[in-house]
Amino acid sequence: MKVLVCGGAGYIGSHCVRQLLAAGHEPVVLDNFVYGHRAAVPAGVRVHEASLGDAAALDAIFAQGRYDVVMHFAAFCYVGESVQEPLKYYLNNVVATYVLLDAMRRHGVGRFVFSSTCATFGVPAKLPIVEDMPQQPINPYGQTKLDVENALKALAHSRGLSFAAFRYFNAAGAAEDGSIGEDHDPETHLIPLAIGAAQGRRPPLEIFGTDYPTPDGTCLRDYVHVDDLSRAHIAVFDRLEQPGTSLFYNLGTGRPTSVLEVIRSVEKITGLAVPARYASRREGDPPSLYANSAKAQAELGWKPKFMTIDPIVETAWRWHSRMPDGYGK
Repeated sequence: MKVLVCGGAGYIGSHCVRQLLAAGHEPVVLDNFVYGHRAAVPAGVRVHEASLGDAAALDAIFAQGRYDVVMHFAAFCYVGESVQEPLKYYLNNVVATYVLLDAMRRHGVGRFVFSSTCATFGVPAKLPIVEDMPQQPINPYGQTKLDVENALKALAHSRGLSFAAFRYFNAAGAAEDGSIGEDHDPETHLIPLAIGAAQGRRPPLEIFGTDYPTPDGTCLRDYVHVDDLSRAHIAVFDRLEQPGTSLFYNLGTGRPTSVLEVIRSVEKITGLAVPARYASRREGDPPSLYANSAKAQAELGWKPKFMTIDPIVETAWRWHSRMPDGYGK
């Protein structure tokens, strides 16, 4: 299939582009390079530099050839920033996505794969999280993703749009060959922060809260490898052939890992000590978040290749040790 990958130069999007190529599809990247990296896009893949909310640019892109599927990874995703600058998040994550969906309607593209988040669930009443649990976001980032999910349901009902929304948990790791990986500015993900602290490139790692009701007192999270996420996005294509299809899937391993367990894994894999200091809890951090992905496994035949934290950290270390300063800084 010919697939327009919005945000295809970003962390998850660039990994998905490579998985699309490996599966025999034709990806085309749309990215404004606010957070994406040109070096993350494989040679030979066509790139359109444009903003998601630019209707004229989208019309020109869609007019150049028929697309079978649109994949959307082009959201802002810093939870703390969303609290401080909510309008920035509503304009990009919601309004610009609506502009994209309207362009798809005008050009007759009827299949959409959306990168959503477990943040739509807020603080869950029980664990593991399943797809039909109440969604009560506690920050603007999660709310913007839920707003798009609701719009997609309405468009499926009224316009026959077929879509899949993937609510995934903590994306982690890098390509197994070390060719691409995480390079965020600012970096907020635990594994690259821990590796950077171990390398001496970053300050000591801050551990936010040690008094949670968890086995070691630190937060538990479900770390899912970025390539496993990408494979699920591709596996859903065959289920989107019927107009009006609405699909929601949680993606995670179902095996939560604590902050201290991640630190121990980084130390074991790298052979380096991770300097760290303890800090107070961050507001809005639930003690535990992990997924029940049985639906994705049953309906898509999806099964994570990376089920434990050590092999995920190994891929991240392969990238960060080879490219300590990221993409060509």
